[in-house]
Amino acid sequence: MASPVFSNAKEFKADPLLAQPTAADLERQYQAPAGTPGYVVEERMSYSGVISKTTILGLITISTGAVGYVVAGQSAIAYMMALGAGLVAFVLAMVATFQRKGANPVVVGLYGIAEGFFLGAITVGIEQSFDVPGAGLQALVATAITFLVCLALFRSGKVRYTSKLRKIFMVGAVSYLVFGLVNIGYLIFSDNAQGFGLYSNEISIGGFTFPLGLAIGAIAILLACISLIGDFDFIENGVKSGQPKALEWTAAFGLIVTLVWLYIEFLRIIAIFASSRD
Repeated sequence: MASPVFSNAKEFKADPLLAQPTAADLERQYQAPAGTPGYVVEERMSYSGVISKTTILGLITISTGAVGYVVAGQSAIAYMMALGAGLVAFVLAMVATFQRKGANPVVVGLYGIAEGFFLGAITVGIEQSFDVPGAGLQALVATAITFLVCLALFRSGKVRYTSKLRKIFMVGAVSYLVFGLVNIGYLIFSDNAQGFGLYSNEISIGGFTFPLGLAIGAIAILLACISLIGDFDFIENGVKSGQPKALEWTAAFGLIVTLVWLYIEFLRIIAIFASSRD
C-alpha cells in the first residue's frame, strides 16, 4: 500500500514474470502466445513520460497555488472559495483514482488547479494566523528536498518497498487517519480547542515540553516518505511490465497526491514550531 492512486491500479503491481523465474514460470512464458496483453504495447509507459507529466501537473498546482495565495491574502471571501476548491479537488481525486483505464489528463489537470488554489489559500491563512511569513516557501523547499532524497535512496537500491515496510505504512496510515478524525471531533466539540486542535496540545517527555503536533508531524512525514518509496516502486513496476503510455498521467497524479500530503505536514510543523516559541 502506497498512494491509494497506485494501490487501486493492478497495472502498477509487481509482475511475477519479472521476478526470479521458476521452472514453471519459464515454461509459462515459453507457451504464452506472442503479443500477450501487458507485455507488448505500442505506446509504452516510460520514466521520461512520467517525469514530464509530473512536472506539468506540479507546475499547474504551484501556479494556481500562487493565485490562491495572492487572492486569499487580499479577500476574506477567498477562504470560502478555497473551501469549495478543496471539496472539488477531493471529488476529482476520487474520480481520477478509480478510473479503470487510467487517470484522465483533463480530470487530473482540473484537480491540480483546484488543489493548488486550496493550498495557496490555506498557506497564506496559516502564515497570517500564526505570524510565520515565508512558511509556504519553507514547506515547498522541504517537500522538494524530501522528494529528491527519497528518489535518490530508491534509485540507489538502499531503500526498497518491502512487504515489511508496506505493513508498517498500513498500520501507521490507519492510525494517523484515526487520529485525524479524533482531532476533527476535538476541534468541533471541545471548548479548549485552539490552533490545530490536539496538535497544539503540549506533552512532556524527559523534562522537555513540546507540542504534540511536532511528534505527530514527524511520524506523518516519515509515513509520507514511505508512501513516496511505494509510489516509485509502483511506477517502476508499470514501466518494466510495459504498461500503456496513458498510465503516465496516473503515475504523475499519484506522485502529486503524496507530495501535497508532504507539503501540508511540513506547513503545519513550521506553524506549530513557530507558535510554540512565542
